[in-house]
Amino acid sequence: MRQYPIHNIPFQNLQEKNMSFEEVFDHIVEFMKLNPSGNYRLMFGTDSQVHKKHTVFITGIVIQQVGNGVWACIRKVTIPRRMTQLHERISHELSLTEEIVSMFTEERKNQLIDIVLPAVYQGATFIMEGHIDIGIGKRNKTSEFVKEMVARMESMGVEPKIKPNAFVASSYANRYTKQE
Repeated sequence: MRQYPIHNIPFQNLQEKNMSFEEVFDHIVEFMKLNPSGNYRLMFGTDSQVHKKHTVFITGIVIQQVGNGVWACIRKVTIPRRMTQLHERISHELSLTEEIVSMFTEERKNQLIDIVLPAVYQGATFIMEGHIDIGIGKRNKTSEFVKEMVARMESMGVEPKIKPNAFVASSYANRYTKQE
């Protein structure tokens, strides 16, 4: 895979800093191998915060074994200007999420599916979700963007989730956007 500059931005969590995507993928594989008969949700989402002179974007990757724990990490991208236009910021959030999803090539997705495949008749599952920090409520400023953003996630073969079900973007990633 050709390395573009943005692909070199490291991932981190509370235990490890400066992880490459390959290291993140290895953690996901090891987490799933702990119980190949589990129900897994691989979730991605990005949130942003406008600061005084820049805008911070945090993308979260979460692998959840439903009812039995998670492994998660984030990646921080800083844009050296204030992105105050909502559509531009939401679209950039989704672009960063799409970029991470694209790193999960067919080969990598098949590697994850192959972990649960032997136990699929015993109920094992694997699904990929794209969490988008938008909602459909009448008072939600992002509601006009729902169709566009959902279609973008669906076109990548990822199940889109919006608020209140988009917790990777609206809760996990959000908590790290406040930090300078």
